[in-house]
Amino acid sequence: MGRKLDSIKPRLKEFIEKQKIFFVGTAADEGRVNISPKGIDSFRVINKNKIVWLNLTGSGNETAAHLIKNSRMTIMFCAFEGAPLILRLYGNAIAHHKRDKEFHTYINLFPPHTGSRQIVEMHIDLVQTSCGFGVPLMDFKEERNTLLEWADEKGKEGIEAYWENKNTESIDGFKTNII
Repeated sequence: MGRKLDSIKPRLKEFIEKQKIFFVGTAADEGRVNISPKGIDSFRVINKNKIVWLNLTGSGNETAAHLIKNSRMTIMFCAFEGAPLILRLYGNAIAHHKRDKEFHTYINLFPPHTGSRQIVEMHIDLVQTSCGFGVPLMDFKEERNTLLEWADEKGKEGIEAYWENKNTESIDGFKTNII
């Protein structure tokens, strides 16, 4: 059944690299808890205790706002194909914006996307596996390109205007520091 580990072991890294979706959980000390599904080719294991993921422009920017208030983060993967497994990564994270040196350190690990908004760097202090026996089996059909096409249509200037209009505050009114 479940195990607690101090790092991402090689077989878990292989599992992560095969996943098409992951879930990110964050919360400030007050306000709402946020859980966001993430897909596309946006997750990298840097080493056994550090990951980065590319945060693409979306309707909200809760993760960035929460990380300013409280750096705790949980990432969860579920095996929807193959052997059952749930994998959680626990740790502390920071959001790097385009103006930050760290953003440019990691951005070339990902395919170029017009909507690239932040790179989240997470230092992992606990890795937990659990059985996943209750997770349904589902077949992967294909990636949705809607988000990428939407960002490409807006272009760089349109995305930046969108950030200013829709991504500067969380739903609880916390600043995201996107601008």
